[in-house]
Amino acid sequence: MGTPSVLFVCVHNAGRSQMAAGFLTALAGDRIEVRSAGSAPAERVNPAAVAAMAEVGIDISTENPKILTAEAVQASDVVITMGCGDTCPVFPGKSYRDWVLDDPAGQGLEAVRPIRDEIRAKVEALIAELTIGSVH
Repeated sequence: MGTPSVLFVCVHNAGRSQMAAGFLTALAGDRIEVRSAGSAPAERVNPAAVAAMAEVGIDISTENPKILTAEAVQASDVVITMGCGDTCPVFPGKSYRDWVLDDPAGQGLEAVRPIRDEIRAKVEALIAELTIGSVH
């Protein structure tokens, strides 16, 4: 089996999906391919999400919200949605998960920290699931 790939999707691709992608990249390295996108991307990544991730040593300040494309979904093994409901395209043969997380949009750093920590825990569990049996 090749490298598993994960696509994180939320509406604006500015908070939750960017934090999840940041954690997965930092914690899994090149063991898992990481993408993120939004059904209606914001102009920039949420500054509170950037600050919350910086507190744990992960820099997502250079990321840009990206539009969700069918190609990105088709190129991914696992698609994790975060509050985008029916706007996320569904393709047969893909593994879909919906992570229910509070939306950090418009929230201050205090409110974003627990969301960040919940995302980290979910990402750590995902890495364990996707890399079981992998030899490194």
